[in-house]
Formats: sequence, C-alpha cells, structure tokens
Amino acid sequence: MNQAAPTPTPNRHLSRALNVVEKVGNALPHPATLFGALALLVLLCSALFAAIGIAATHPVTGEAFSVINLLSRDGLHRILTEMVTNFTGFAPLGIVIVAMLGIGLAEHSGLIAVVIRLLVLSSPQRLLTFIIVLAGVVSNLASSIGYVLLVPLAATIFLAIGRHPIAGMAAGFAGVSGGYSANLVLGTIDPLLAGLSEEAAHLVDPTYQVNPTANYYFMVASTFAVAAIGTWVTEKVIVPRLGEYKGTRAEPEKIERLSAEEKRGLKWASVVFVGVLVAMASGVIPENGILRGEGGDLLRSPLLKGVVAVLFIVAGLMGLVYGICVKKYKNDGDVMKGMGESMKSLAGYLVLVFFAAQFVEYFNWSNLGIVLAIKGANVINSLGLGLIPLVIMFVLFSALINLMIGSASAKWALLAPIFVPLFMFLGYTPELTQVVYRIGDSVTNIISPMMSFFALIIVYFQKYQKDAGIGTLVATMLPYSIAFFLVWVILLVAWILLDLPLGPGAGILL
Repeated sequence: MNQAAPTPTPNRHLSRALNVVEKVGNALPHPATLFGALALLVLLCSALFAAIGIAATHPVTGEAFSVINLLSRDGLHRILTEMVTNFTGFAPLGIVIVAMLGIGLAEHSGLIAVVIRLLVLSSPQRLLTFIIVLAGVVSNLASSIGYVLLVPLAATIFLAIGRHPIAGMAAGFAGVSGGYSANLVLGTIDPLLAGLSEEAAHLVDPTYQVNPTANYYFMVASTFAVAAIGTWVTEKVIVPRLGEYKGTRAEPEKIERLSAEEKRGLKWASVVFVGVLVAMASGVIPENGILRGEGGDLLRSPLLKGVVAVLFIVAGLMGLVYGICVKKYKNDGDVMKGMGESMKSLAGYLVLVFFAAQFVEYFNWSNLGIVLAIKGANVINSLGLGLIPLVIMFVLFSALINLMIGSASAKWALLAPIFVPLFMFLGYTPELTQVVYRIGDSVTNIISPMMSFFALIIVYFQKYQKDAGIGTLVATMLPYSIAFFLVWVILLVAWILLDLPLGPGAGILL
C-alpha cells in the first residue's frame, strides 16, 4: 500500500475558474431551447444573407450556391408543410429508439449490471484497476449504468482491499466518462452520431452513407489505450497523491457474489449470444451467404447496414432470457414494461430532437451550411494547414465546447453541419471528422461541470471526503483528461499516417 500523504488542497485558481464555467453554463438555456433559438437565427440569417447576396462556388463541381431566404413566401410554406416530416425523418431518431428497445430490455432485466459485477469481482487484484477502467468504458453500452453502479462499486472494492476509495472511484469515472467514445461493442451513441454525420454529409453528397460501424476499428483500439493509460494515471498519479485512506475501514456495503439464479441467467444469456453469433457467421462466411450483400459484398451487407437491428435483436434476446431465468419476467407484460421503461428515458431526447431536426433542415434548405463550409475550407486552405494540425485543432475545439454543452448528440447536431462538409471539401471523410469530434467530446467529460452526472460524482466523493467539491473532483480527474488527450491524439495521428480504416469500409480520404 502507498505511503500516507496529506489530503491535497484543491487548486484555488482552478476551482475559481471552474466556478465561473459552471455559472456561465447554468446560464445557458435548455439544449432544446437552444436549438429552437438557433433555428430562428437561421431563418433570420437566411433572409439577411440572401438580401446581401452571399454565395460560394463548389470547389469540385464548380456549382454556385447562394443563400436562400426561408422567410420568403416559398420558404414559409415549406416550413409549415414539412415541420412534421423534419421530425419523423430525422435520421438518428428511429435508430436510437430501436437500439434503446433492445439495450433497455437488457438493462431492465439486470443483465448488464450483473455482467459488470462479474467482470470486476472476478479480476485478479493486480489487474483490478485496469479491469475497473475497462468495465467503465464498456458500460457505456447502457447509458447511465456505469455512473450509478460501477463508480460507487469501484470505491467499495478499493476500500475493501485497503486502498483509497476515491482512487477506485476516479478509475471507474475515468473509464465511464473519459472513455465515453471508446468501446468493444456498438452502443446507442454510434448510430446516433452516424445519423447526424450522414445528414451533414448530404449537404455535399446526397448519396453519402455513414454506417454506425464508421469508427468501430478505432474505437476498439481506443478501448485498450484508454484502459491502459487510465490504469497508469491511477497507480502513478492518483494513488500516491491521495495517500493512505484515514476514514473507516468498515465496508460500507456488501459486494455480493452472483446468486445461483444470476449465474443460470448469465449462462443462458451467453448461450443465446453464441447462438446468434453462429447464425450470423453462417450467413456471412460463405461467399453466397444469405446475410451478404449484392454480389457477395460483405461491407454493404444487410448485417452491417442493419447493425442497429442486430443490436436490438441480440441485446433484447439476451435480456429476455436473463429476465426469465432470474424470474423478473413472468409474462409478456413484464417484458413490454421493461421496454417501456427504456422509452421513458428518451422523453427529453424526443423534445430535443424536434427542435434539432428543424434547425438541421433549415440550415440545409438555406444553403448556409454548404456556403459556410466552402468558405471555411477556403480559409483553411489559405492557411496551409496539413491534416494533422487540422485534426489537433478540431479535437481542442470539441473539448472546449464540451465544457459548455454536455450532450454529445446536441453538440454534434450543432457542429456536424459545419465541420463534416468542411472536411469533405478538403478531401477527408465524414467518418474521420466524426472520430476527431468524439475524441474531443470525451477527454473533457470528467472535468466538465456541464456533464449531467458531474454533481452526482461530487456527492460520491463527499461520502469519503466530506469537504470535497468541484475543485476536489477536477484536481483528481484533470490528470486523466490531459493523459487521455495526449494518448488519443497520438493514436489518431498514427492511425492517419498508417492510413488504417476507421471502421468497415470507412477510410480517411474521400
């Protein structure tokens, strides 16, 4: 165990700066209100810029684009007649709802919670920190489960083995929040961001498709990079800094082993998972497999295009079987109730999407997005920046925006219509733009007061350090944020230099 060290004093200047950020962030309107205001702003700008005669020429096709006045007679007619279809046709909406039906069932049944418990409790002590960070990253598959289960559980585990509980909590929080964009499997965020990227790409190429697997290869590699660097920061920086825990050694709550019912449920859920994998493999391995695309094409197969449906089927079936085995689901009504519970969590998202969809469509109709992208690309070209400096600048920009707006989807809905076309005009894929954004969006999550669970983590800290506040949390998590930024940027630069695919069929250059 590490030498005892005095509890560090939170950095006064850092705490003061973060308090200012918190006040400014709290002064911002609700994201839905923000998008509604932005939609109105687009309408006003479209009228103003159309009157001025703002235009740009497509650098590839030579086609001229001018800003269209949406407050004209035709524009107002279109706003009124297409408001509903803007909402229902918003690409991420159906994707998220379908994915959440399956994942929500797995979460409601208790399957995801028991998998996390098993992963952490069965780990050798020397690998415990790594497993906690890794489990945090993987827990992002099921929205908030990592925050409400793994973070406090990690503190309990560290306390039980004689280590500082806040160090365990920091490791879990670093994986759950700092590693938000990494994972070994696809989660709801992947199809959501891909849908927004595709909508933005249509400003340049109406036929361009961005699959939910667009960043999968890079995200898998990132999972182990985040887990490794998160472990290093915990052991080399956080544990020595916190020193020996002076509080009670009594275990605050029992870390329960899996019951016989839970083991049986997990076993049969695993059988279902393997069965589905075998069924999918039998459909894609043969050259004429039923799940291959036209002409035997694997990259354009229904398996990849329908990855959200696959996610729904796999997660839903595993959750269903587990729920039956542990006797949580006794009839079909219980199952439908579980799916309904997952839909309740989307109520706020549906409100947000309505206004975001109007904003995106108005931005598209007015040609403001494509004109801004063309002019922005021209400015960047004139600066002579290469891809690497451009990528680093965008990571920093996304990280900064993340300190002010918490929702990953809300930020990408705002930024994608600008940066996806801009990168495309420079010759780079929407998939690359998306992965650069995701890095920036993740690295400052753990130090952002705007992150929705930030206040909850402070409460967790106060359980073991009564005077803990924003400065305490930020001072603890800042080393992770800096380390994640450096390692993730280095990994991405190496990926670009080696010209590796970011996901199936998703390259770097157009």
